[in-house]
Amino acid sequence: MERRGPSVSTDEQKASTTLPGKVEKVIQPHPHSGEPEKAQIAVEGADHLYREIRVPNALVDGEGRKVKLKPGADVEVTIEADPVVTATEATRKTS
Repeated sequence: MERRGPSVSTDEQKASTTLPGKVEKVIQPHPHSGEPEKAQIAVEGADHLYREIRVPNALVDGEGRKVKLKPGADVEVTIEADPVVTATEATRKTS
């Protein structure tokens, strides 16, 4: 799978869902590791054991400036998928 940077989709054909979340903590990388700083986000509505995700703490605001999330920040987690990799309720019941 190709890894892409942060983006906002304008493709109305994609299936999507958005869940609320909260930044639990910001994780500093180990010195000299080359790893980026990470934001740990608790996703509301996810199963308990899978509710936390860690993502690079690097965003771009509406004016093009690089910004970072702060602990306690309320966020939205959006999941999008192309139509070719999704199934309708009727399709899933017949598979």
